Amino acid sequence: MEEKSLRVYTDKKFFAKITNTITKLLIPTRIGINGMLISIKRNNVLKAYENYTEGQEEALKQNELEKKYEDCFSLYLESIDKHMMDNVYKKVKNDTATAFEKEALSKYYMVIHLKDTEYLEYKYRKQIFLIQLDYDTVKEMNKEKLITRYEDFYASRMEALYKKLLKNYSIKLSDNLTDKEKNDIYEKIFSAVEEYITDILPIKMRQEPDNKLYKDIVEDYKNFERFTVGKLDQNDVIEKNMILLGISRTLFTHSLPLVVAEQCYNKLLVDTRTLIMDTKINRKQEKAYSLLINLIDDYNLRLLSTKIYWDKPSDRENYKKFYEEYKKINALKEKNYLEYSKQKEILFLRAELKEAYKNINRYYRIIKFYKRKLVKFGVMKELKNSFISEGNYTKQKEESKYKKEKVVI
Repeated sequence: MEEKSLRVYTDKKFFAKITNTITKLLIPTRIGINGMLISIKRNNVLKAYENYTEGQEEALKQNELEKKYEDCFSLYLESIDKHMMDNVYKKVKNDTATAFEKEALSKYYMVIHLKDTEYLEYKYRKQIFLIQLDYDTVKEMNKEKLITRYEDFYASRMEALYKKLLKNYSIKLSDNLTDKEKNDIYEKIFSAVEEYITDILPIKMRQEPDNKLYKDIVEDYKNFERFTVGKLDQNDVIEKNMILLGISRTLFTHSLPLVVAEQCYNKLLVDTRTLIMDTKINRKQEKAYSLLINLIDDYNLRLLSTKIYWDKPSDRENYKKFYEEYKKINALKEKNYLEYSKQKEILFLRAELKEAYKNINRYYRIIKFYKRKLVKFGVMKELKNSFISEGNYTKQKEESKYKKEKVVI
């Protein structure tokens, strides 16, 4: 009986395991040698992370646990990196790769391309890419316990990486850059915040349902979700970026300082003004104008009202006067919403006119647009022959027109 029992066990289990293991070792796929190494390193880093985050050890011991965690993390990333070069690259080269593997390698090279020009961005982007790649693998395994363990580590590490990435972009904006270089960084900031909100924030919200920060951004998050499906036009892109900025004022206060957020808001304001001027269809122009009003409101409420340090004292005093009037108008919101909306638009349009006057050659068309709005509201009079056709526009004629028009306070 013992011999029979041993023979059955050997035939059905032992040799099956040996054959399965040899197959995995010989075939260079995701579950081959590199896949096995990644699994080992993944388990090591998860264990080291859990030991470190328990936080029940004395300070000296905690430092040792942190060092061990960081060492395990480095070895873990190296194993995923090796998998990309040993397996995925060869499969793409031999034209045997899946669509997923081809896309992964393409993204990998886009990250590697940054190494010579933007080392810090490359450093953070590469880590984000490799962890994201393995997270997708973990999800495919469909092992609930492993996914839960991994998500704790994943969300924590990715949050730290995105904060470092945003801080790097913020520092870059302080350099002497061209307008194009600045715009490229603004787009990278919006893209990084969107990635975090799309991929990481849902996990953090599940893990910390009572976190006040997440409760404060629930409405903004719901609004953002509207822009995650379908094709977006330029108006939608600007509105989406406005929502992203609003959320970032809660989640990335230190990584994305107020001065950088202000530059991003100003970039969106410029884009929206340009959209109003370039749009020929009235319906789309009015949609862009509505976005501008919402953007100015968001800019004042979320940023300027919290601003403490101003470059010029005169700007600070001017804003104080503006904000006092803004608060008075805001008091009408519950009593008479239509009057509140009208007075708010008038206040914003007057502020926008002052801003447009600083660059008449660029904004002469939107100045006309603003004035027509103010005329409709009854706070500006259109005098005869005060408007000049765009075809005959000169700076001297435009300046003459300003003198003829009268604002009724």
